Amino acid sequence: MRAMAYLLVIVVYSLAQIAIGVWIARRLKGAGDFFVAGRTLSPGMLAATLLAANIGAGSTVGAAAAGFRNGFAAWWWVGAAALGCGVLAMTVGPRIRRIAAEHDLKTVGDFLEWRYDQRVRAAIAALLWIGTLFILAGQLLAMFSVLGTIVGLDKVTSCAIGAIVATTYFAVGGLKSSVAVNVVQVCVKLVGFAVAVPLALAAVGGIDGFHHAFPPGPYWSGWQNGNSGWMYVATLGPAFIVSPGILQKVYGARDDRAARAGVGMNAAVLLLFAPIPAILGMIARARHPDLAAADLALPTLFMHDLPFWVGALGLAAIFSAELSAADALLFMLATSFSQDLYKRFVNPAADDRQILRCARGAAVAGGALGFAIAVTVAKGVLDALAIFYTLLGVSLFVPIVAGLYTRRGGAPAALCAIAGGIAVAGGVHWFSAPGLLRGLTPLWGIAFAAAAYAIVAAAVPRRTP
Repeated sequence: MRAMAYLLVIVVYSLAQIAIGVWIARRLKGAGDFFVAGRTLSPGMLAATLLAANIGAGSTVGAAAAGFRNGFAAWWWVGAAALGCGVLAMTVGPRIRRIAAEHDLKTVGDFLEWRYDQRVRAAIAALLWIGTLFILAGQLLAMFSVLGTIVGLDKVTSCAIGAIVATTYFAVGGLKSSVAVNVVQVCVKLVGFAVAVPLALAAVGGIDGFHHAFPPGPYWSGWQNGNSGWMYVATLGPAFIVSPGILQKVYGARDDRAARAGVGMNAAVLLLFAPIPAILGMIARARHPDLAAADLALPTLFMHDLPFWVGALGLAAIFSAELSAADALLFMLATSFSQDLYKRFVNPAADDRQILRCARGAAVAGGALGFAIAVTVAKGVLDALAIFYTLLGVSLFVPIVAGLYTRRGGAPAALCAIAGGIAVAGGVHWFSAPGLLRGLTPLWGIAFAAAAYAIVAAAVPRRTP
């Protein structure tokens, strides 16, 4: 009976999010609203939509699972994202927003073609589809951990429910609908976790009980334990500086100040939030040391160790996290396909209506493919996310940063950086033993990409129109 009550809360909450998305979509005026929300986002609205995307499955279910396994060092998963966003706020964000507004750019692909040429746009668009589908699968897997824990739903059914809800409210209104839904989601997340932490601590005997739940040692380390720790900065930091899903939301800021302040507020809240999932994962281990899978730590704790209303709010917060991150990924897929591939290469004369139809179709197709990967390939939340973040960092960091801060280097330099970064990162990952070398895989890829860019830029002068 209790399980059905939890499920009812999730169902009502999901229907409410779809209703908000559909209601806002009625005000949609064209592709400009769908892609960049009319470039009218205030600092608060931008911070809300970024937080909704960034506090996703990895930052909740995944980080708590890492805390369950490795202890307090798991705080670095969200902490590294916060550091990356802090750098974005002070450097890349305002600068690329200004260029996007001046040249009416709607996607990262638009920027790459403006700075290089259509070959770079096409290469990144193809890579993004591959990488983004994996992270979408990770979000859907986290939904399985919630729905499976509550009422024992199987992976296929759980992932299908998550895919349908996120795809529906995003496809109807794009970024304009997502921002409105994201504000509600962020409130639910922050309130849910803020209420859950003290009550979860009480369930384990308060701060003293929590402290004595585990013997002194690496499990308490805030630096590194197991595969959790400061190395996450290498995996996540660069990706959060150049992620298309984040940058295209920054495009929607009304001015440079809104971009800087909105991204900065998002970074500050992420940093404050960072220890919470790790602590909850550790409490779950103290209460349920024999869990079948670490990904079940957070939903199990909320369902079995907290009062009903707190557990329901907490489970809704987890579900919010996964839905909001999923809609950010659908945003990347839809805009990349419709603007970077369809309008640029298939139908350059496409009008707003055709572009919107294509974007919505791409969102539906992306949701279906992410669902397929979740139920057949991906094994865990952080496994799926690590693939995506590594691909983002090694392929995009150098072309975007170099494109913003130097006039040297054209399309050949960018393409060599992309190919070289991916090749080196793949080689290190697949052919090195576990340890520091593999843990810093994205940095080796970025370093090689930077070297390749510099060499080719010096050898092949940039062609300017």
